[in-house]
Amino acid sequence: MYRGQEMTTTTDSDSAARARLRQAGLRPTRQRIVLARRLFDGPHRHVTAAELHAEVLREEAGVSLATVYNTLHQFTKAGLLRELVVESGRSFFDTNTEHHQHFFFEESGRLVDVPGDRISVNTLPPTPPGTTVSRVDIVVRVAGRDSGADEAAAGRPQTLE
Repeated sequence: MYRGQEMTTTTDSDSAARARLRQAGLRPTRQRIVLARRLFDGPHRHVTAAELHAEVLREEAGVSLATVYNTLHQFTKAGLLRELVVESGRSFFDTNTEHHQHFFFEESGRLVDVPGDRISVNTLPPTPPGTTVSRVDIVVRVAGRDSGADEAAAGRPQTLE
């Protein structure tokens, strides 16, 4: 198959990925389908480009790290993901695009969803002329033992209840 060509074999997971990509206005190339399946089949998750690349390499050949980065940014621009910069040079991509905030465990590097109604912001400074607030992202950095890291490694959802 040539780069950029659509896949011709179909599974239920491929069909769902294709539909999601088309609905977002993206052409369902082989690489996008592979990454969409990885990201959107299952519970919401937070993943770095390097983590996703390592996962894909275990199952698929021919997806470069640059392709993973580019695709994650395309998915973000299309509204399929949210990018969260937790520290200089470290971004997570979040499959949960609903209103919510995050805990970032500094020692383990794990990001956990906090429901949007659990944190409130009382005041914001005035925005520059001609602008409006589109969203407020809060990342609460926590130190100490991450007791949920084992559950996260087992693939359980990463949400504070």
